Amino acid sequence: MTNRFEIDGEEVLDGEVKPFGNSAHVTVPKRWRGADVKVVRTSEPTEQVEE
Repeated sequence: MTNRFEIDGEEVLDGEVKPFGNSAHVTVPKRWRGADVKVVRTSEPTEQVEE
């Protein structure tokens, strides 16, 4: 089941979540520093991770 969200914003970036130590991250442009952002997962994870 997919949910639909409507978000007012300035710019959209498509990216991939990558491993980062014991966590994961998404890289955004340096010019976004200090900005408020929202992250929406649009697919099921391809890796199974033990928490």
